[in-house]
Amino acid sequence: MKIASFYRNDAIVYGVVTQDGIVTPDDEFLRRFPTVTDLFAQNAVTLLAQNVAVRDPDQSLEETDFTLPIHPAGRIVCVGVNYPKRYPLDAPAPPPNNIILFAKLDGMLVPHGKPLEIPPGAAAETFDYEGEIVLVIGKEGRHIPADRAFDYIAGYTIMNEGSVRGWQKHSIHAGKNFEKSGSCGPWIVTADEITKPNEMVLTTRLNGNRVQHTTAGEMVFKIPELIAYISNTMTLRPGDMIATGSPEGSGGSLQPPRFLRQGDALEIEVSGIGILANNVG
Repeated sequence: MKIASFYRNDAIVYGVVTQDGIVTPDDEFLRRFPTVTDLFAQNAVTLLAQNVAVRDPDQSLEETDFTLPIHPAGRIVCVGVNYPKRYPLDAPAPPPNNIILFAKLDGMLVPHGKPLEIPPGAAAETFDYEGEIVLVIGKEGRHIPADRAFDYIAGYTIMNEGSVRGWQKHSIHAGKNFEKSGSCGPWIVTADEITKPNEMVLTTRLNGNRVQHTTAGEMVFKIPELIAYISNTMTLRPGDMIATGSPEGSGGSLQPPRFLRQGDALEIEVSGIGILANNVG
C-alpha cells in the first residue's frame, strides 16, 4: 500500500493511494489510529487495508495538499558518504571505514509539491539537492541484528536531503539544517510491496535532465548494516526515518558545480515508490 498524509478540512489525516485517488479510512478508524506512527506502532496496517477495501476514493491526487509522510515528524537519521562518488566539498572521499551519521531537525523538510526555500545571503550560492531512499521504522528495537533488520522496516519513502555546501564546511549539522531546504514524500510504500530492496532504482531529474541514477545495491553500507549500527546508538521507534545516502550527481559533485536556483524543478523518483517533486521558490 501507499499511505499518504494530507490536509482535510484543516485537519491532518491519512489514507491509501490508489489509481483513482486516495481512500481515507472511516472516522472511527482514525480515532483509534490518529497518525501513521500510531498505525505502525499498533501493527494496524492490515486493519487499514481491510477498512479502505470497502470504501471509494474521496480525495483526488491532483487536489491533495500533502504533508510530510510521517506527521508529526519522527526522528530523522541521515547517513553520509554512502555511495561511491566525488565528494561535493572539493576534497577526496574514499569509502568510509565506519558509517557516518547526522540528524535532520524538525522544520528542515517540506512535503511533496511545496516549494524549497532558498537560504538567504551567501548560503544561496551553494544550495544543493540530494536524492535519497528513506527507511521508515515500524516497531521499536535496540541492538537489532543485521539479519533481522528488515523486520523493523514498515515502509519506504523518498527524500531530497537538501544541503548548503558552504556551511557544510563549517559543520555537517550547519550545512544540513537550513529550514525548508529539503523535502520528503510523497507517501510511504509499505515494506511488503518492495520485495527486492537492493534493486530499488533512484533517479533525480533537475529541470527534466537526469543528474543522479543508481540502485540501492550500490550503497557502501547496505540497509541491514545501517539499521544494526544505528540501533546500537539509540532505540529505534515507530515513525523514525533513516535517509540512506545520496549517490553521484548532486550539484556540488558536478564539474562545474551546478547549485539550485529560483525556479528550478526537482524530481526524485524511486522505483516502486513514486516521484517526489518540488520547485525552488
